[in-house]
Amino acid sequence: MSRFFSNKYASLVPYTPGEQPKEMQYIKLNTNESPFPPSKKAQEKAAEAAKKLQLYSDPECRALNAAMAERFCVNTDEILMTNGSDEILNFAFMAFCDDKTPAAFADITYGFYSVFAEINRLPYRIIPLNKDFSINVDDYIGIGCTIFIANPNAPTGIALPVTEIEKIVKGNPDNIVVVDEAYVDFGAESCVPLIKKYDNLLVTQTFSKSRSMAGARLGFGIGSRDLIADLNTIKYSTNPYNINSMTMAAGIGSISDDDYNMNNCKTIVENREYTVSELKKLGFSMTESSTNFIFAKSDRIEGGELYRKLKERGILVRHFDKAAISNYNRITIGTREQMQTLIDTIASILEER
Repeated sequence: MSRFFSNKYASLVPYTPGEQPKEMQYIKLNTNESPFPPSKKAQEKAAEAAKKLQLYSDPECRALNAAMAERFCVNTDEILMTNGSDEILNFAFMAFCDDKTPAAFADITYGFYSVFAEINRLPYRIIPLNKDFSINVDDYIGIGCTIFIANPNAPTGIALPVTEIEKIVKGNPDNIVVVDEAYVDFGAESCVPLIKKYDNLLVTQTFSKSRSMAGARLGFGIGSRDLIADLNTIKYSTNPYNINSMTMAAGIGSISDDDYNMNNCKTIVENREYTVSELKKLGFSMTESSTNFIFAKSDRIEGGELYRKLKERGILVRHFDKAAISNYNRITIGTREQMQTLIDTIASILEER
């Protein structure tokens, strides 16, 4: 770092994104992207919007908000569109946490939560998962914190039923509960309907996974009118034009063609179940995934070694060094052909041993 870098960030450990290599062509199963292109309507609307890039985008996202409100059966003032779901998660840390109200989240979950807390200089509490990587709901009741729960969780892929999430929301009436539903469309149940019942619930989602728009950077949050007003205060104090015109237009096209997106999700779920079945034949064990990835380990090969050998053969998966999960690899579900190549390659690696 330079000699000018502020001391307040000297100890900050940034989030580490998945590898985006340029040196060779890989089968990329490491960053939970969709193997399918965005909807044609999304592409067409983005191309049309490109003709007017000399103008600022609509800071109120009125057309997109209207489309989203209809899709999710909420009011337009109960939704906020953001630059990926990472942005609205950061807004939530800024708006709802302080020295008197720490953040709280699991010890094994989305790695950005601790970074958001650190960069905003907020206190936070880490709550251990059970030995099977599930959340113990009782650990989150009445804890006096702003709670962040990825549901389904990452990198484990495990989902809590809405009834269990509701216990946490109901058990913390004076604190916000943020439910990060980045992977909800691959087999979990959304908590969005609960926002009509609880004014302390914020649900976040993204277009990156189930709607094939990771490169467009579009996310959103749904909550009570007052919560969204709070988050808009943060938005308009940081970047009012947070969503560019092409992304906004692509979002409108994507939502108007959501059957295409949801059919792709069904295909990914089918490919996930096929991959799970085939890996079990090779002696792998996995958590119960409700996402577009699986979290797998084998007693026949250490997780880091498998990651390295797959990379040598042109396949990228995600490996984490944290001791509790170092024997696992997170494997994004791609096309059936990609998953077959993965299975064949793993079988070959195991045979060599």
